Amino acid sequence: MTRTRSLVGGAAALAVASGLVLTGGAATAQAEDRNVARNAGFESGLAEWTCSGGSGAAVASPVRTGAAALKATPAGLDNARCSQTVKVKPGSTYRLSAWTQGGYAYLGATGTGTTDVSTWSPGSSAWQQLTTTFTTGPTTTSVTVYTHGWYGQAAYHVDDVSVFGPDGGGGGDPDPVVPATPAGLAAGTVTSSSVALSWNPVSGATGYHVYRDGARVQSVSGTSATVTGLAADTSYEFQVTAANAAGESARSAAVGARTAPGGGTQPNPTVPKHALTGYWQNFDNGAKVQKLREVQEQYDIIAVSFADSTSTPGEITFNLDPAVGYASVADFKADIAAKKAAGKSVVLSIGGEKGNVIINSDASAKAFADSAYALMREYGFSGVDVDLEHGINSTYLTKALRQLSAKAGPQMVLTMAPQTIDMQNTGTEYFKLALAVKDILTVVNMQYYNSGSMLGCDGKVYSQGSVDFLTALACIQLEGGLDPSQVGLGVPASPRGAGSGYVDPSVVKNALDCLTRGTGCGSFKPSKTWPSLRGAMTWSTNWDATAGNAWSNAVGPHVHNLP
Repeated sequence: MTRTRSLVGGAAALAVASGLVLTGGAATAQAEDRNVARNAGFESGLAEWTCSGGSGAAVASPVRTGAAALKATPAGLDNARCSQTVKVKPGSTYRLSAWTQGGYAYLGATGTGTTDVSTWSPGSSAWQQLTTTFTTGPTTTSVTVYTHGWYGQAAYHVDDVSVFGPDGGGGGDPDPVVPATPAGLAAGTVTSSSVALSWNPVSGATGYHVYRDGARVQSVSGTSATVTGLAADTSYEFQVTAANAAGESARSAAVGARTAPGGGTQPNPTVPKHALTGYWQNFDNGAKVQKLREVQEQYDIIAVSFADSTSTPGEITFNLDPAVGYASVADFKADIAAKKAAGKSVVLSIGGEKGNVIINSDASAKAFADSAYALMREYGFSGVDVDLEHGINSTYLTKALRQLSAKAGPQMVLTMAPQTIDMQNTGTEYFKLALAVKDILTVVNMQYYNSGSMLGCDGKVYSQGSVDFLTALACIQLEGGLDPSQVGLGVPASPRGAGSGYVDPSVVKNALDCLTRGTGCGSFKPSKTWPSLRGAMTWSTNWDATAGNAWSNAVGPHVHNLP
């Protein structure tokens, strides 16, 4: 597949607990306790704040709440320190907190009259809360609170600063109180590996945390969540809490749910007799950015592109790119579950133009199978797509896919996207692989693009971009041992989707008709028809959307109306 991808490193986030409890609980805190910081959400620009060297600015995005947040950029020997002096009461305890995103971020207080404090984060692509406490000295009436980044590191963002404690007479912003405990927690749709939950909204909450058997497993902004990656036929206990800048509520009453029987991953929808496959880009390369929920309805198989390799040969992982706009991984998982509930198969694609997973030994085959199955369990993927474009070893990749199939069960969806050169004859590694896993193979969607001229099944040479190129090369696979239901035609969704090989949707429809009905053929006319041909594939749903969905709107209904 053709892609230009931003590689996002997964720096470990330093999580600082925010569940500090005031004596007697929030309900018994003194009435005068408040957020003594002013312009704590930067809604008035940098009013009340001083940033070193002009390093800070109020920005409209990203923001956690309201319409603005602080962006501060370290440069040279300047660590982008932004500070404010707040009025405090002597001999009092304050909880200092702020939400940060981006590069290294520090939060602290000086001039406390006792022990100055600070906490930090090495950076995060999502908002996270930093929290600490300090106690003022017996004569301390003002304290300086600050944030800063680190030399040579990326810009950091700050929002919703809170210095919560007794009012020192300097005014400040109202601070929320810890929200009430959620009520109405209920379990909804249950599968063999997921449980859908919902609960009543809580006033003042900005988010909710979901707990499974006492451990936090998700954080969401709404009042529902789907917990995935569960074992089949197993009982679980769930609770939920409400949270905001002031902290987290007590956990709700527990609700129990038992997953449905059945091994392997969440039950997968049956792939239609005639199916449309589309690759979804987990990166931004100029095509329209989509969330999975926005993928066009015509697509029956959605290939999430791409998995990433690790330092362990054969092992894969998946890193959701912040560029696609998800607030959390949980939201992405919920979109997968929703697509599957709508009858779609969502598979994880391995490879692409820049991806390279090497499987050339028993150890690497096992590492692939184990890691791929773990990702299927964690995210709810229906299976995998093999799009390795740097050469494969069919012997060991066959072992890897069979081990994965044994773990995932017969409902696993297995697709492939070889290049034209990979399927010229049954002696190529890709063709040998397809035949070796024929009993567990869903479809081979060969890429009829970025290709030179190729031989057809009649021994003649055909150039890409024509009906003959599609039909004569598909004929090789159909006559070489694949079932017609395992053959699809892969083309770009728009001229921008590939370097070459784009054809008008009418050409794709003619090729499908030629292979299934014997009509619409060019100069090449196959000796027979294959009515059960699976369908077509495109790179990508994003390029399709960029072009106004012209490809899926034309080819999708045609595929679904094949004989």
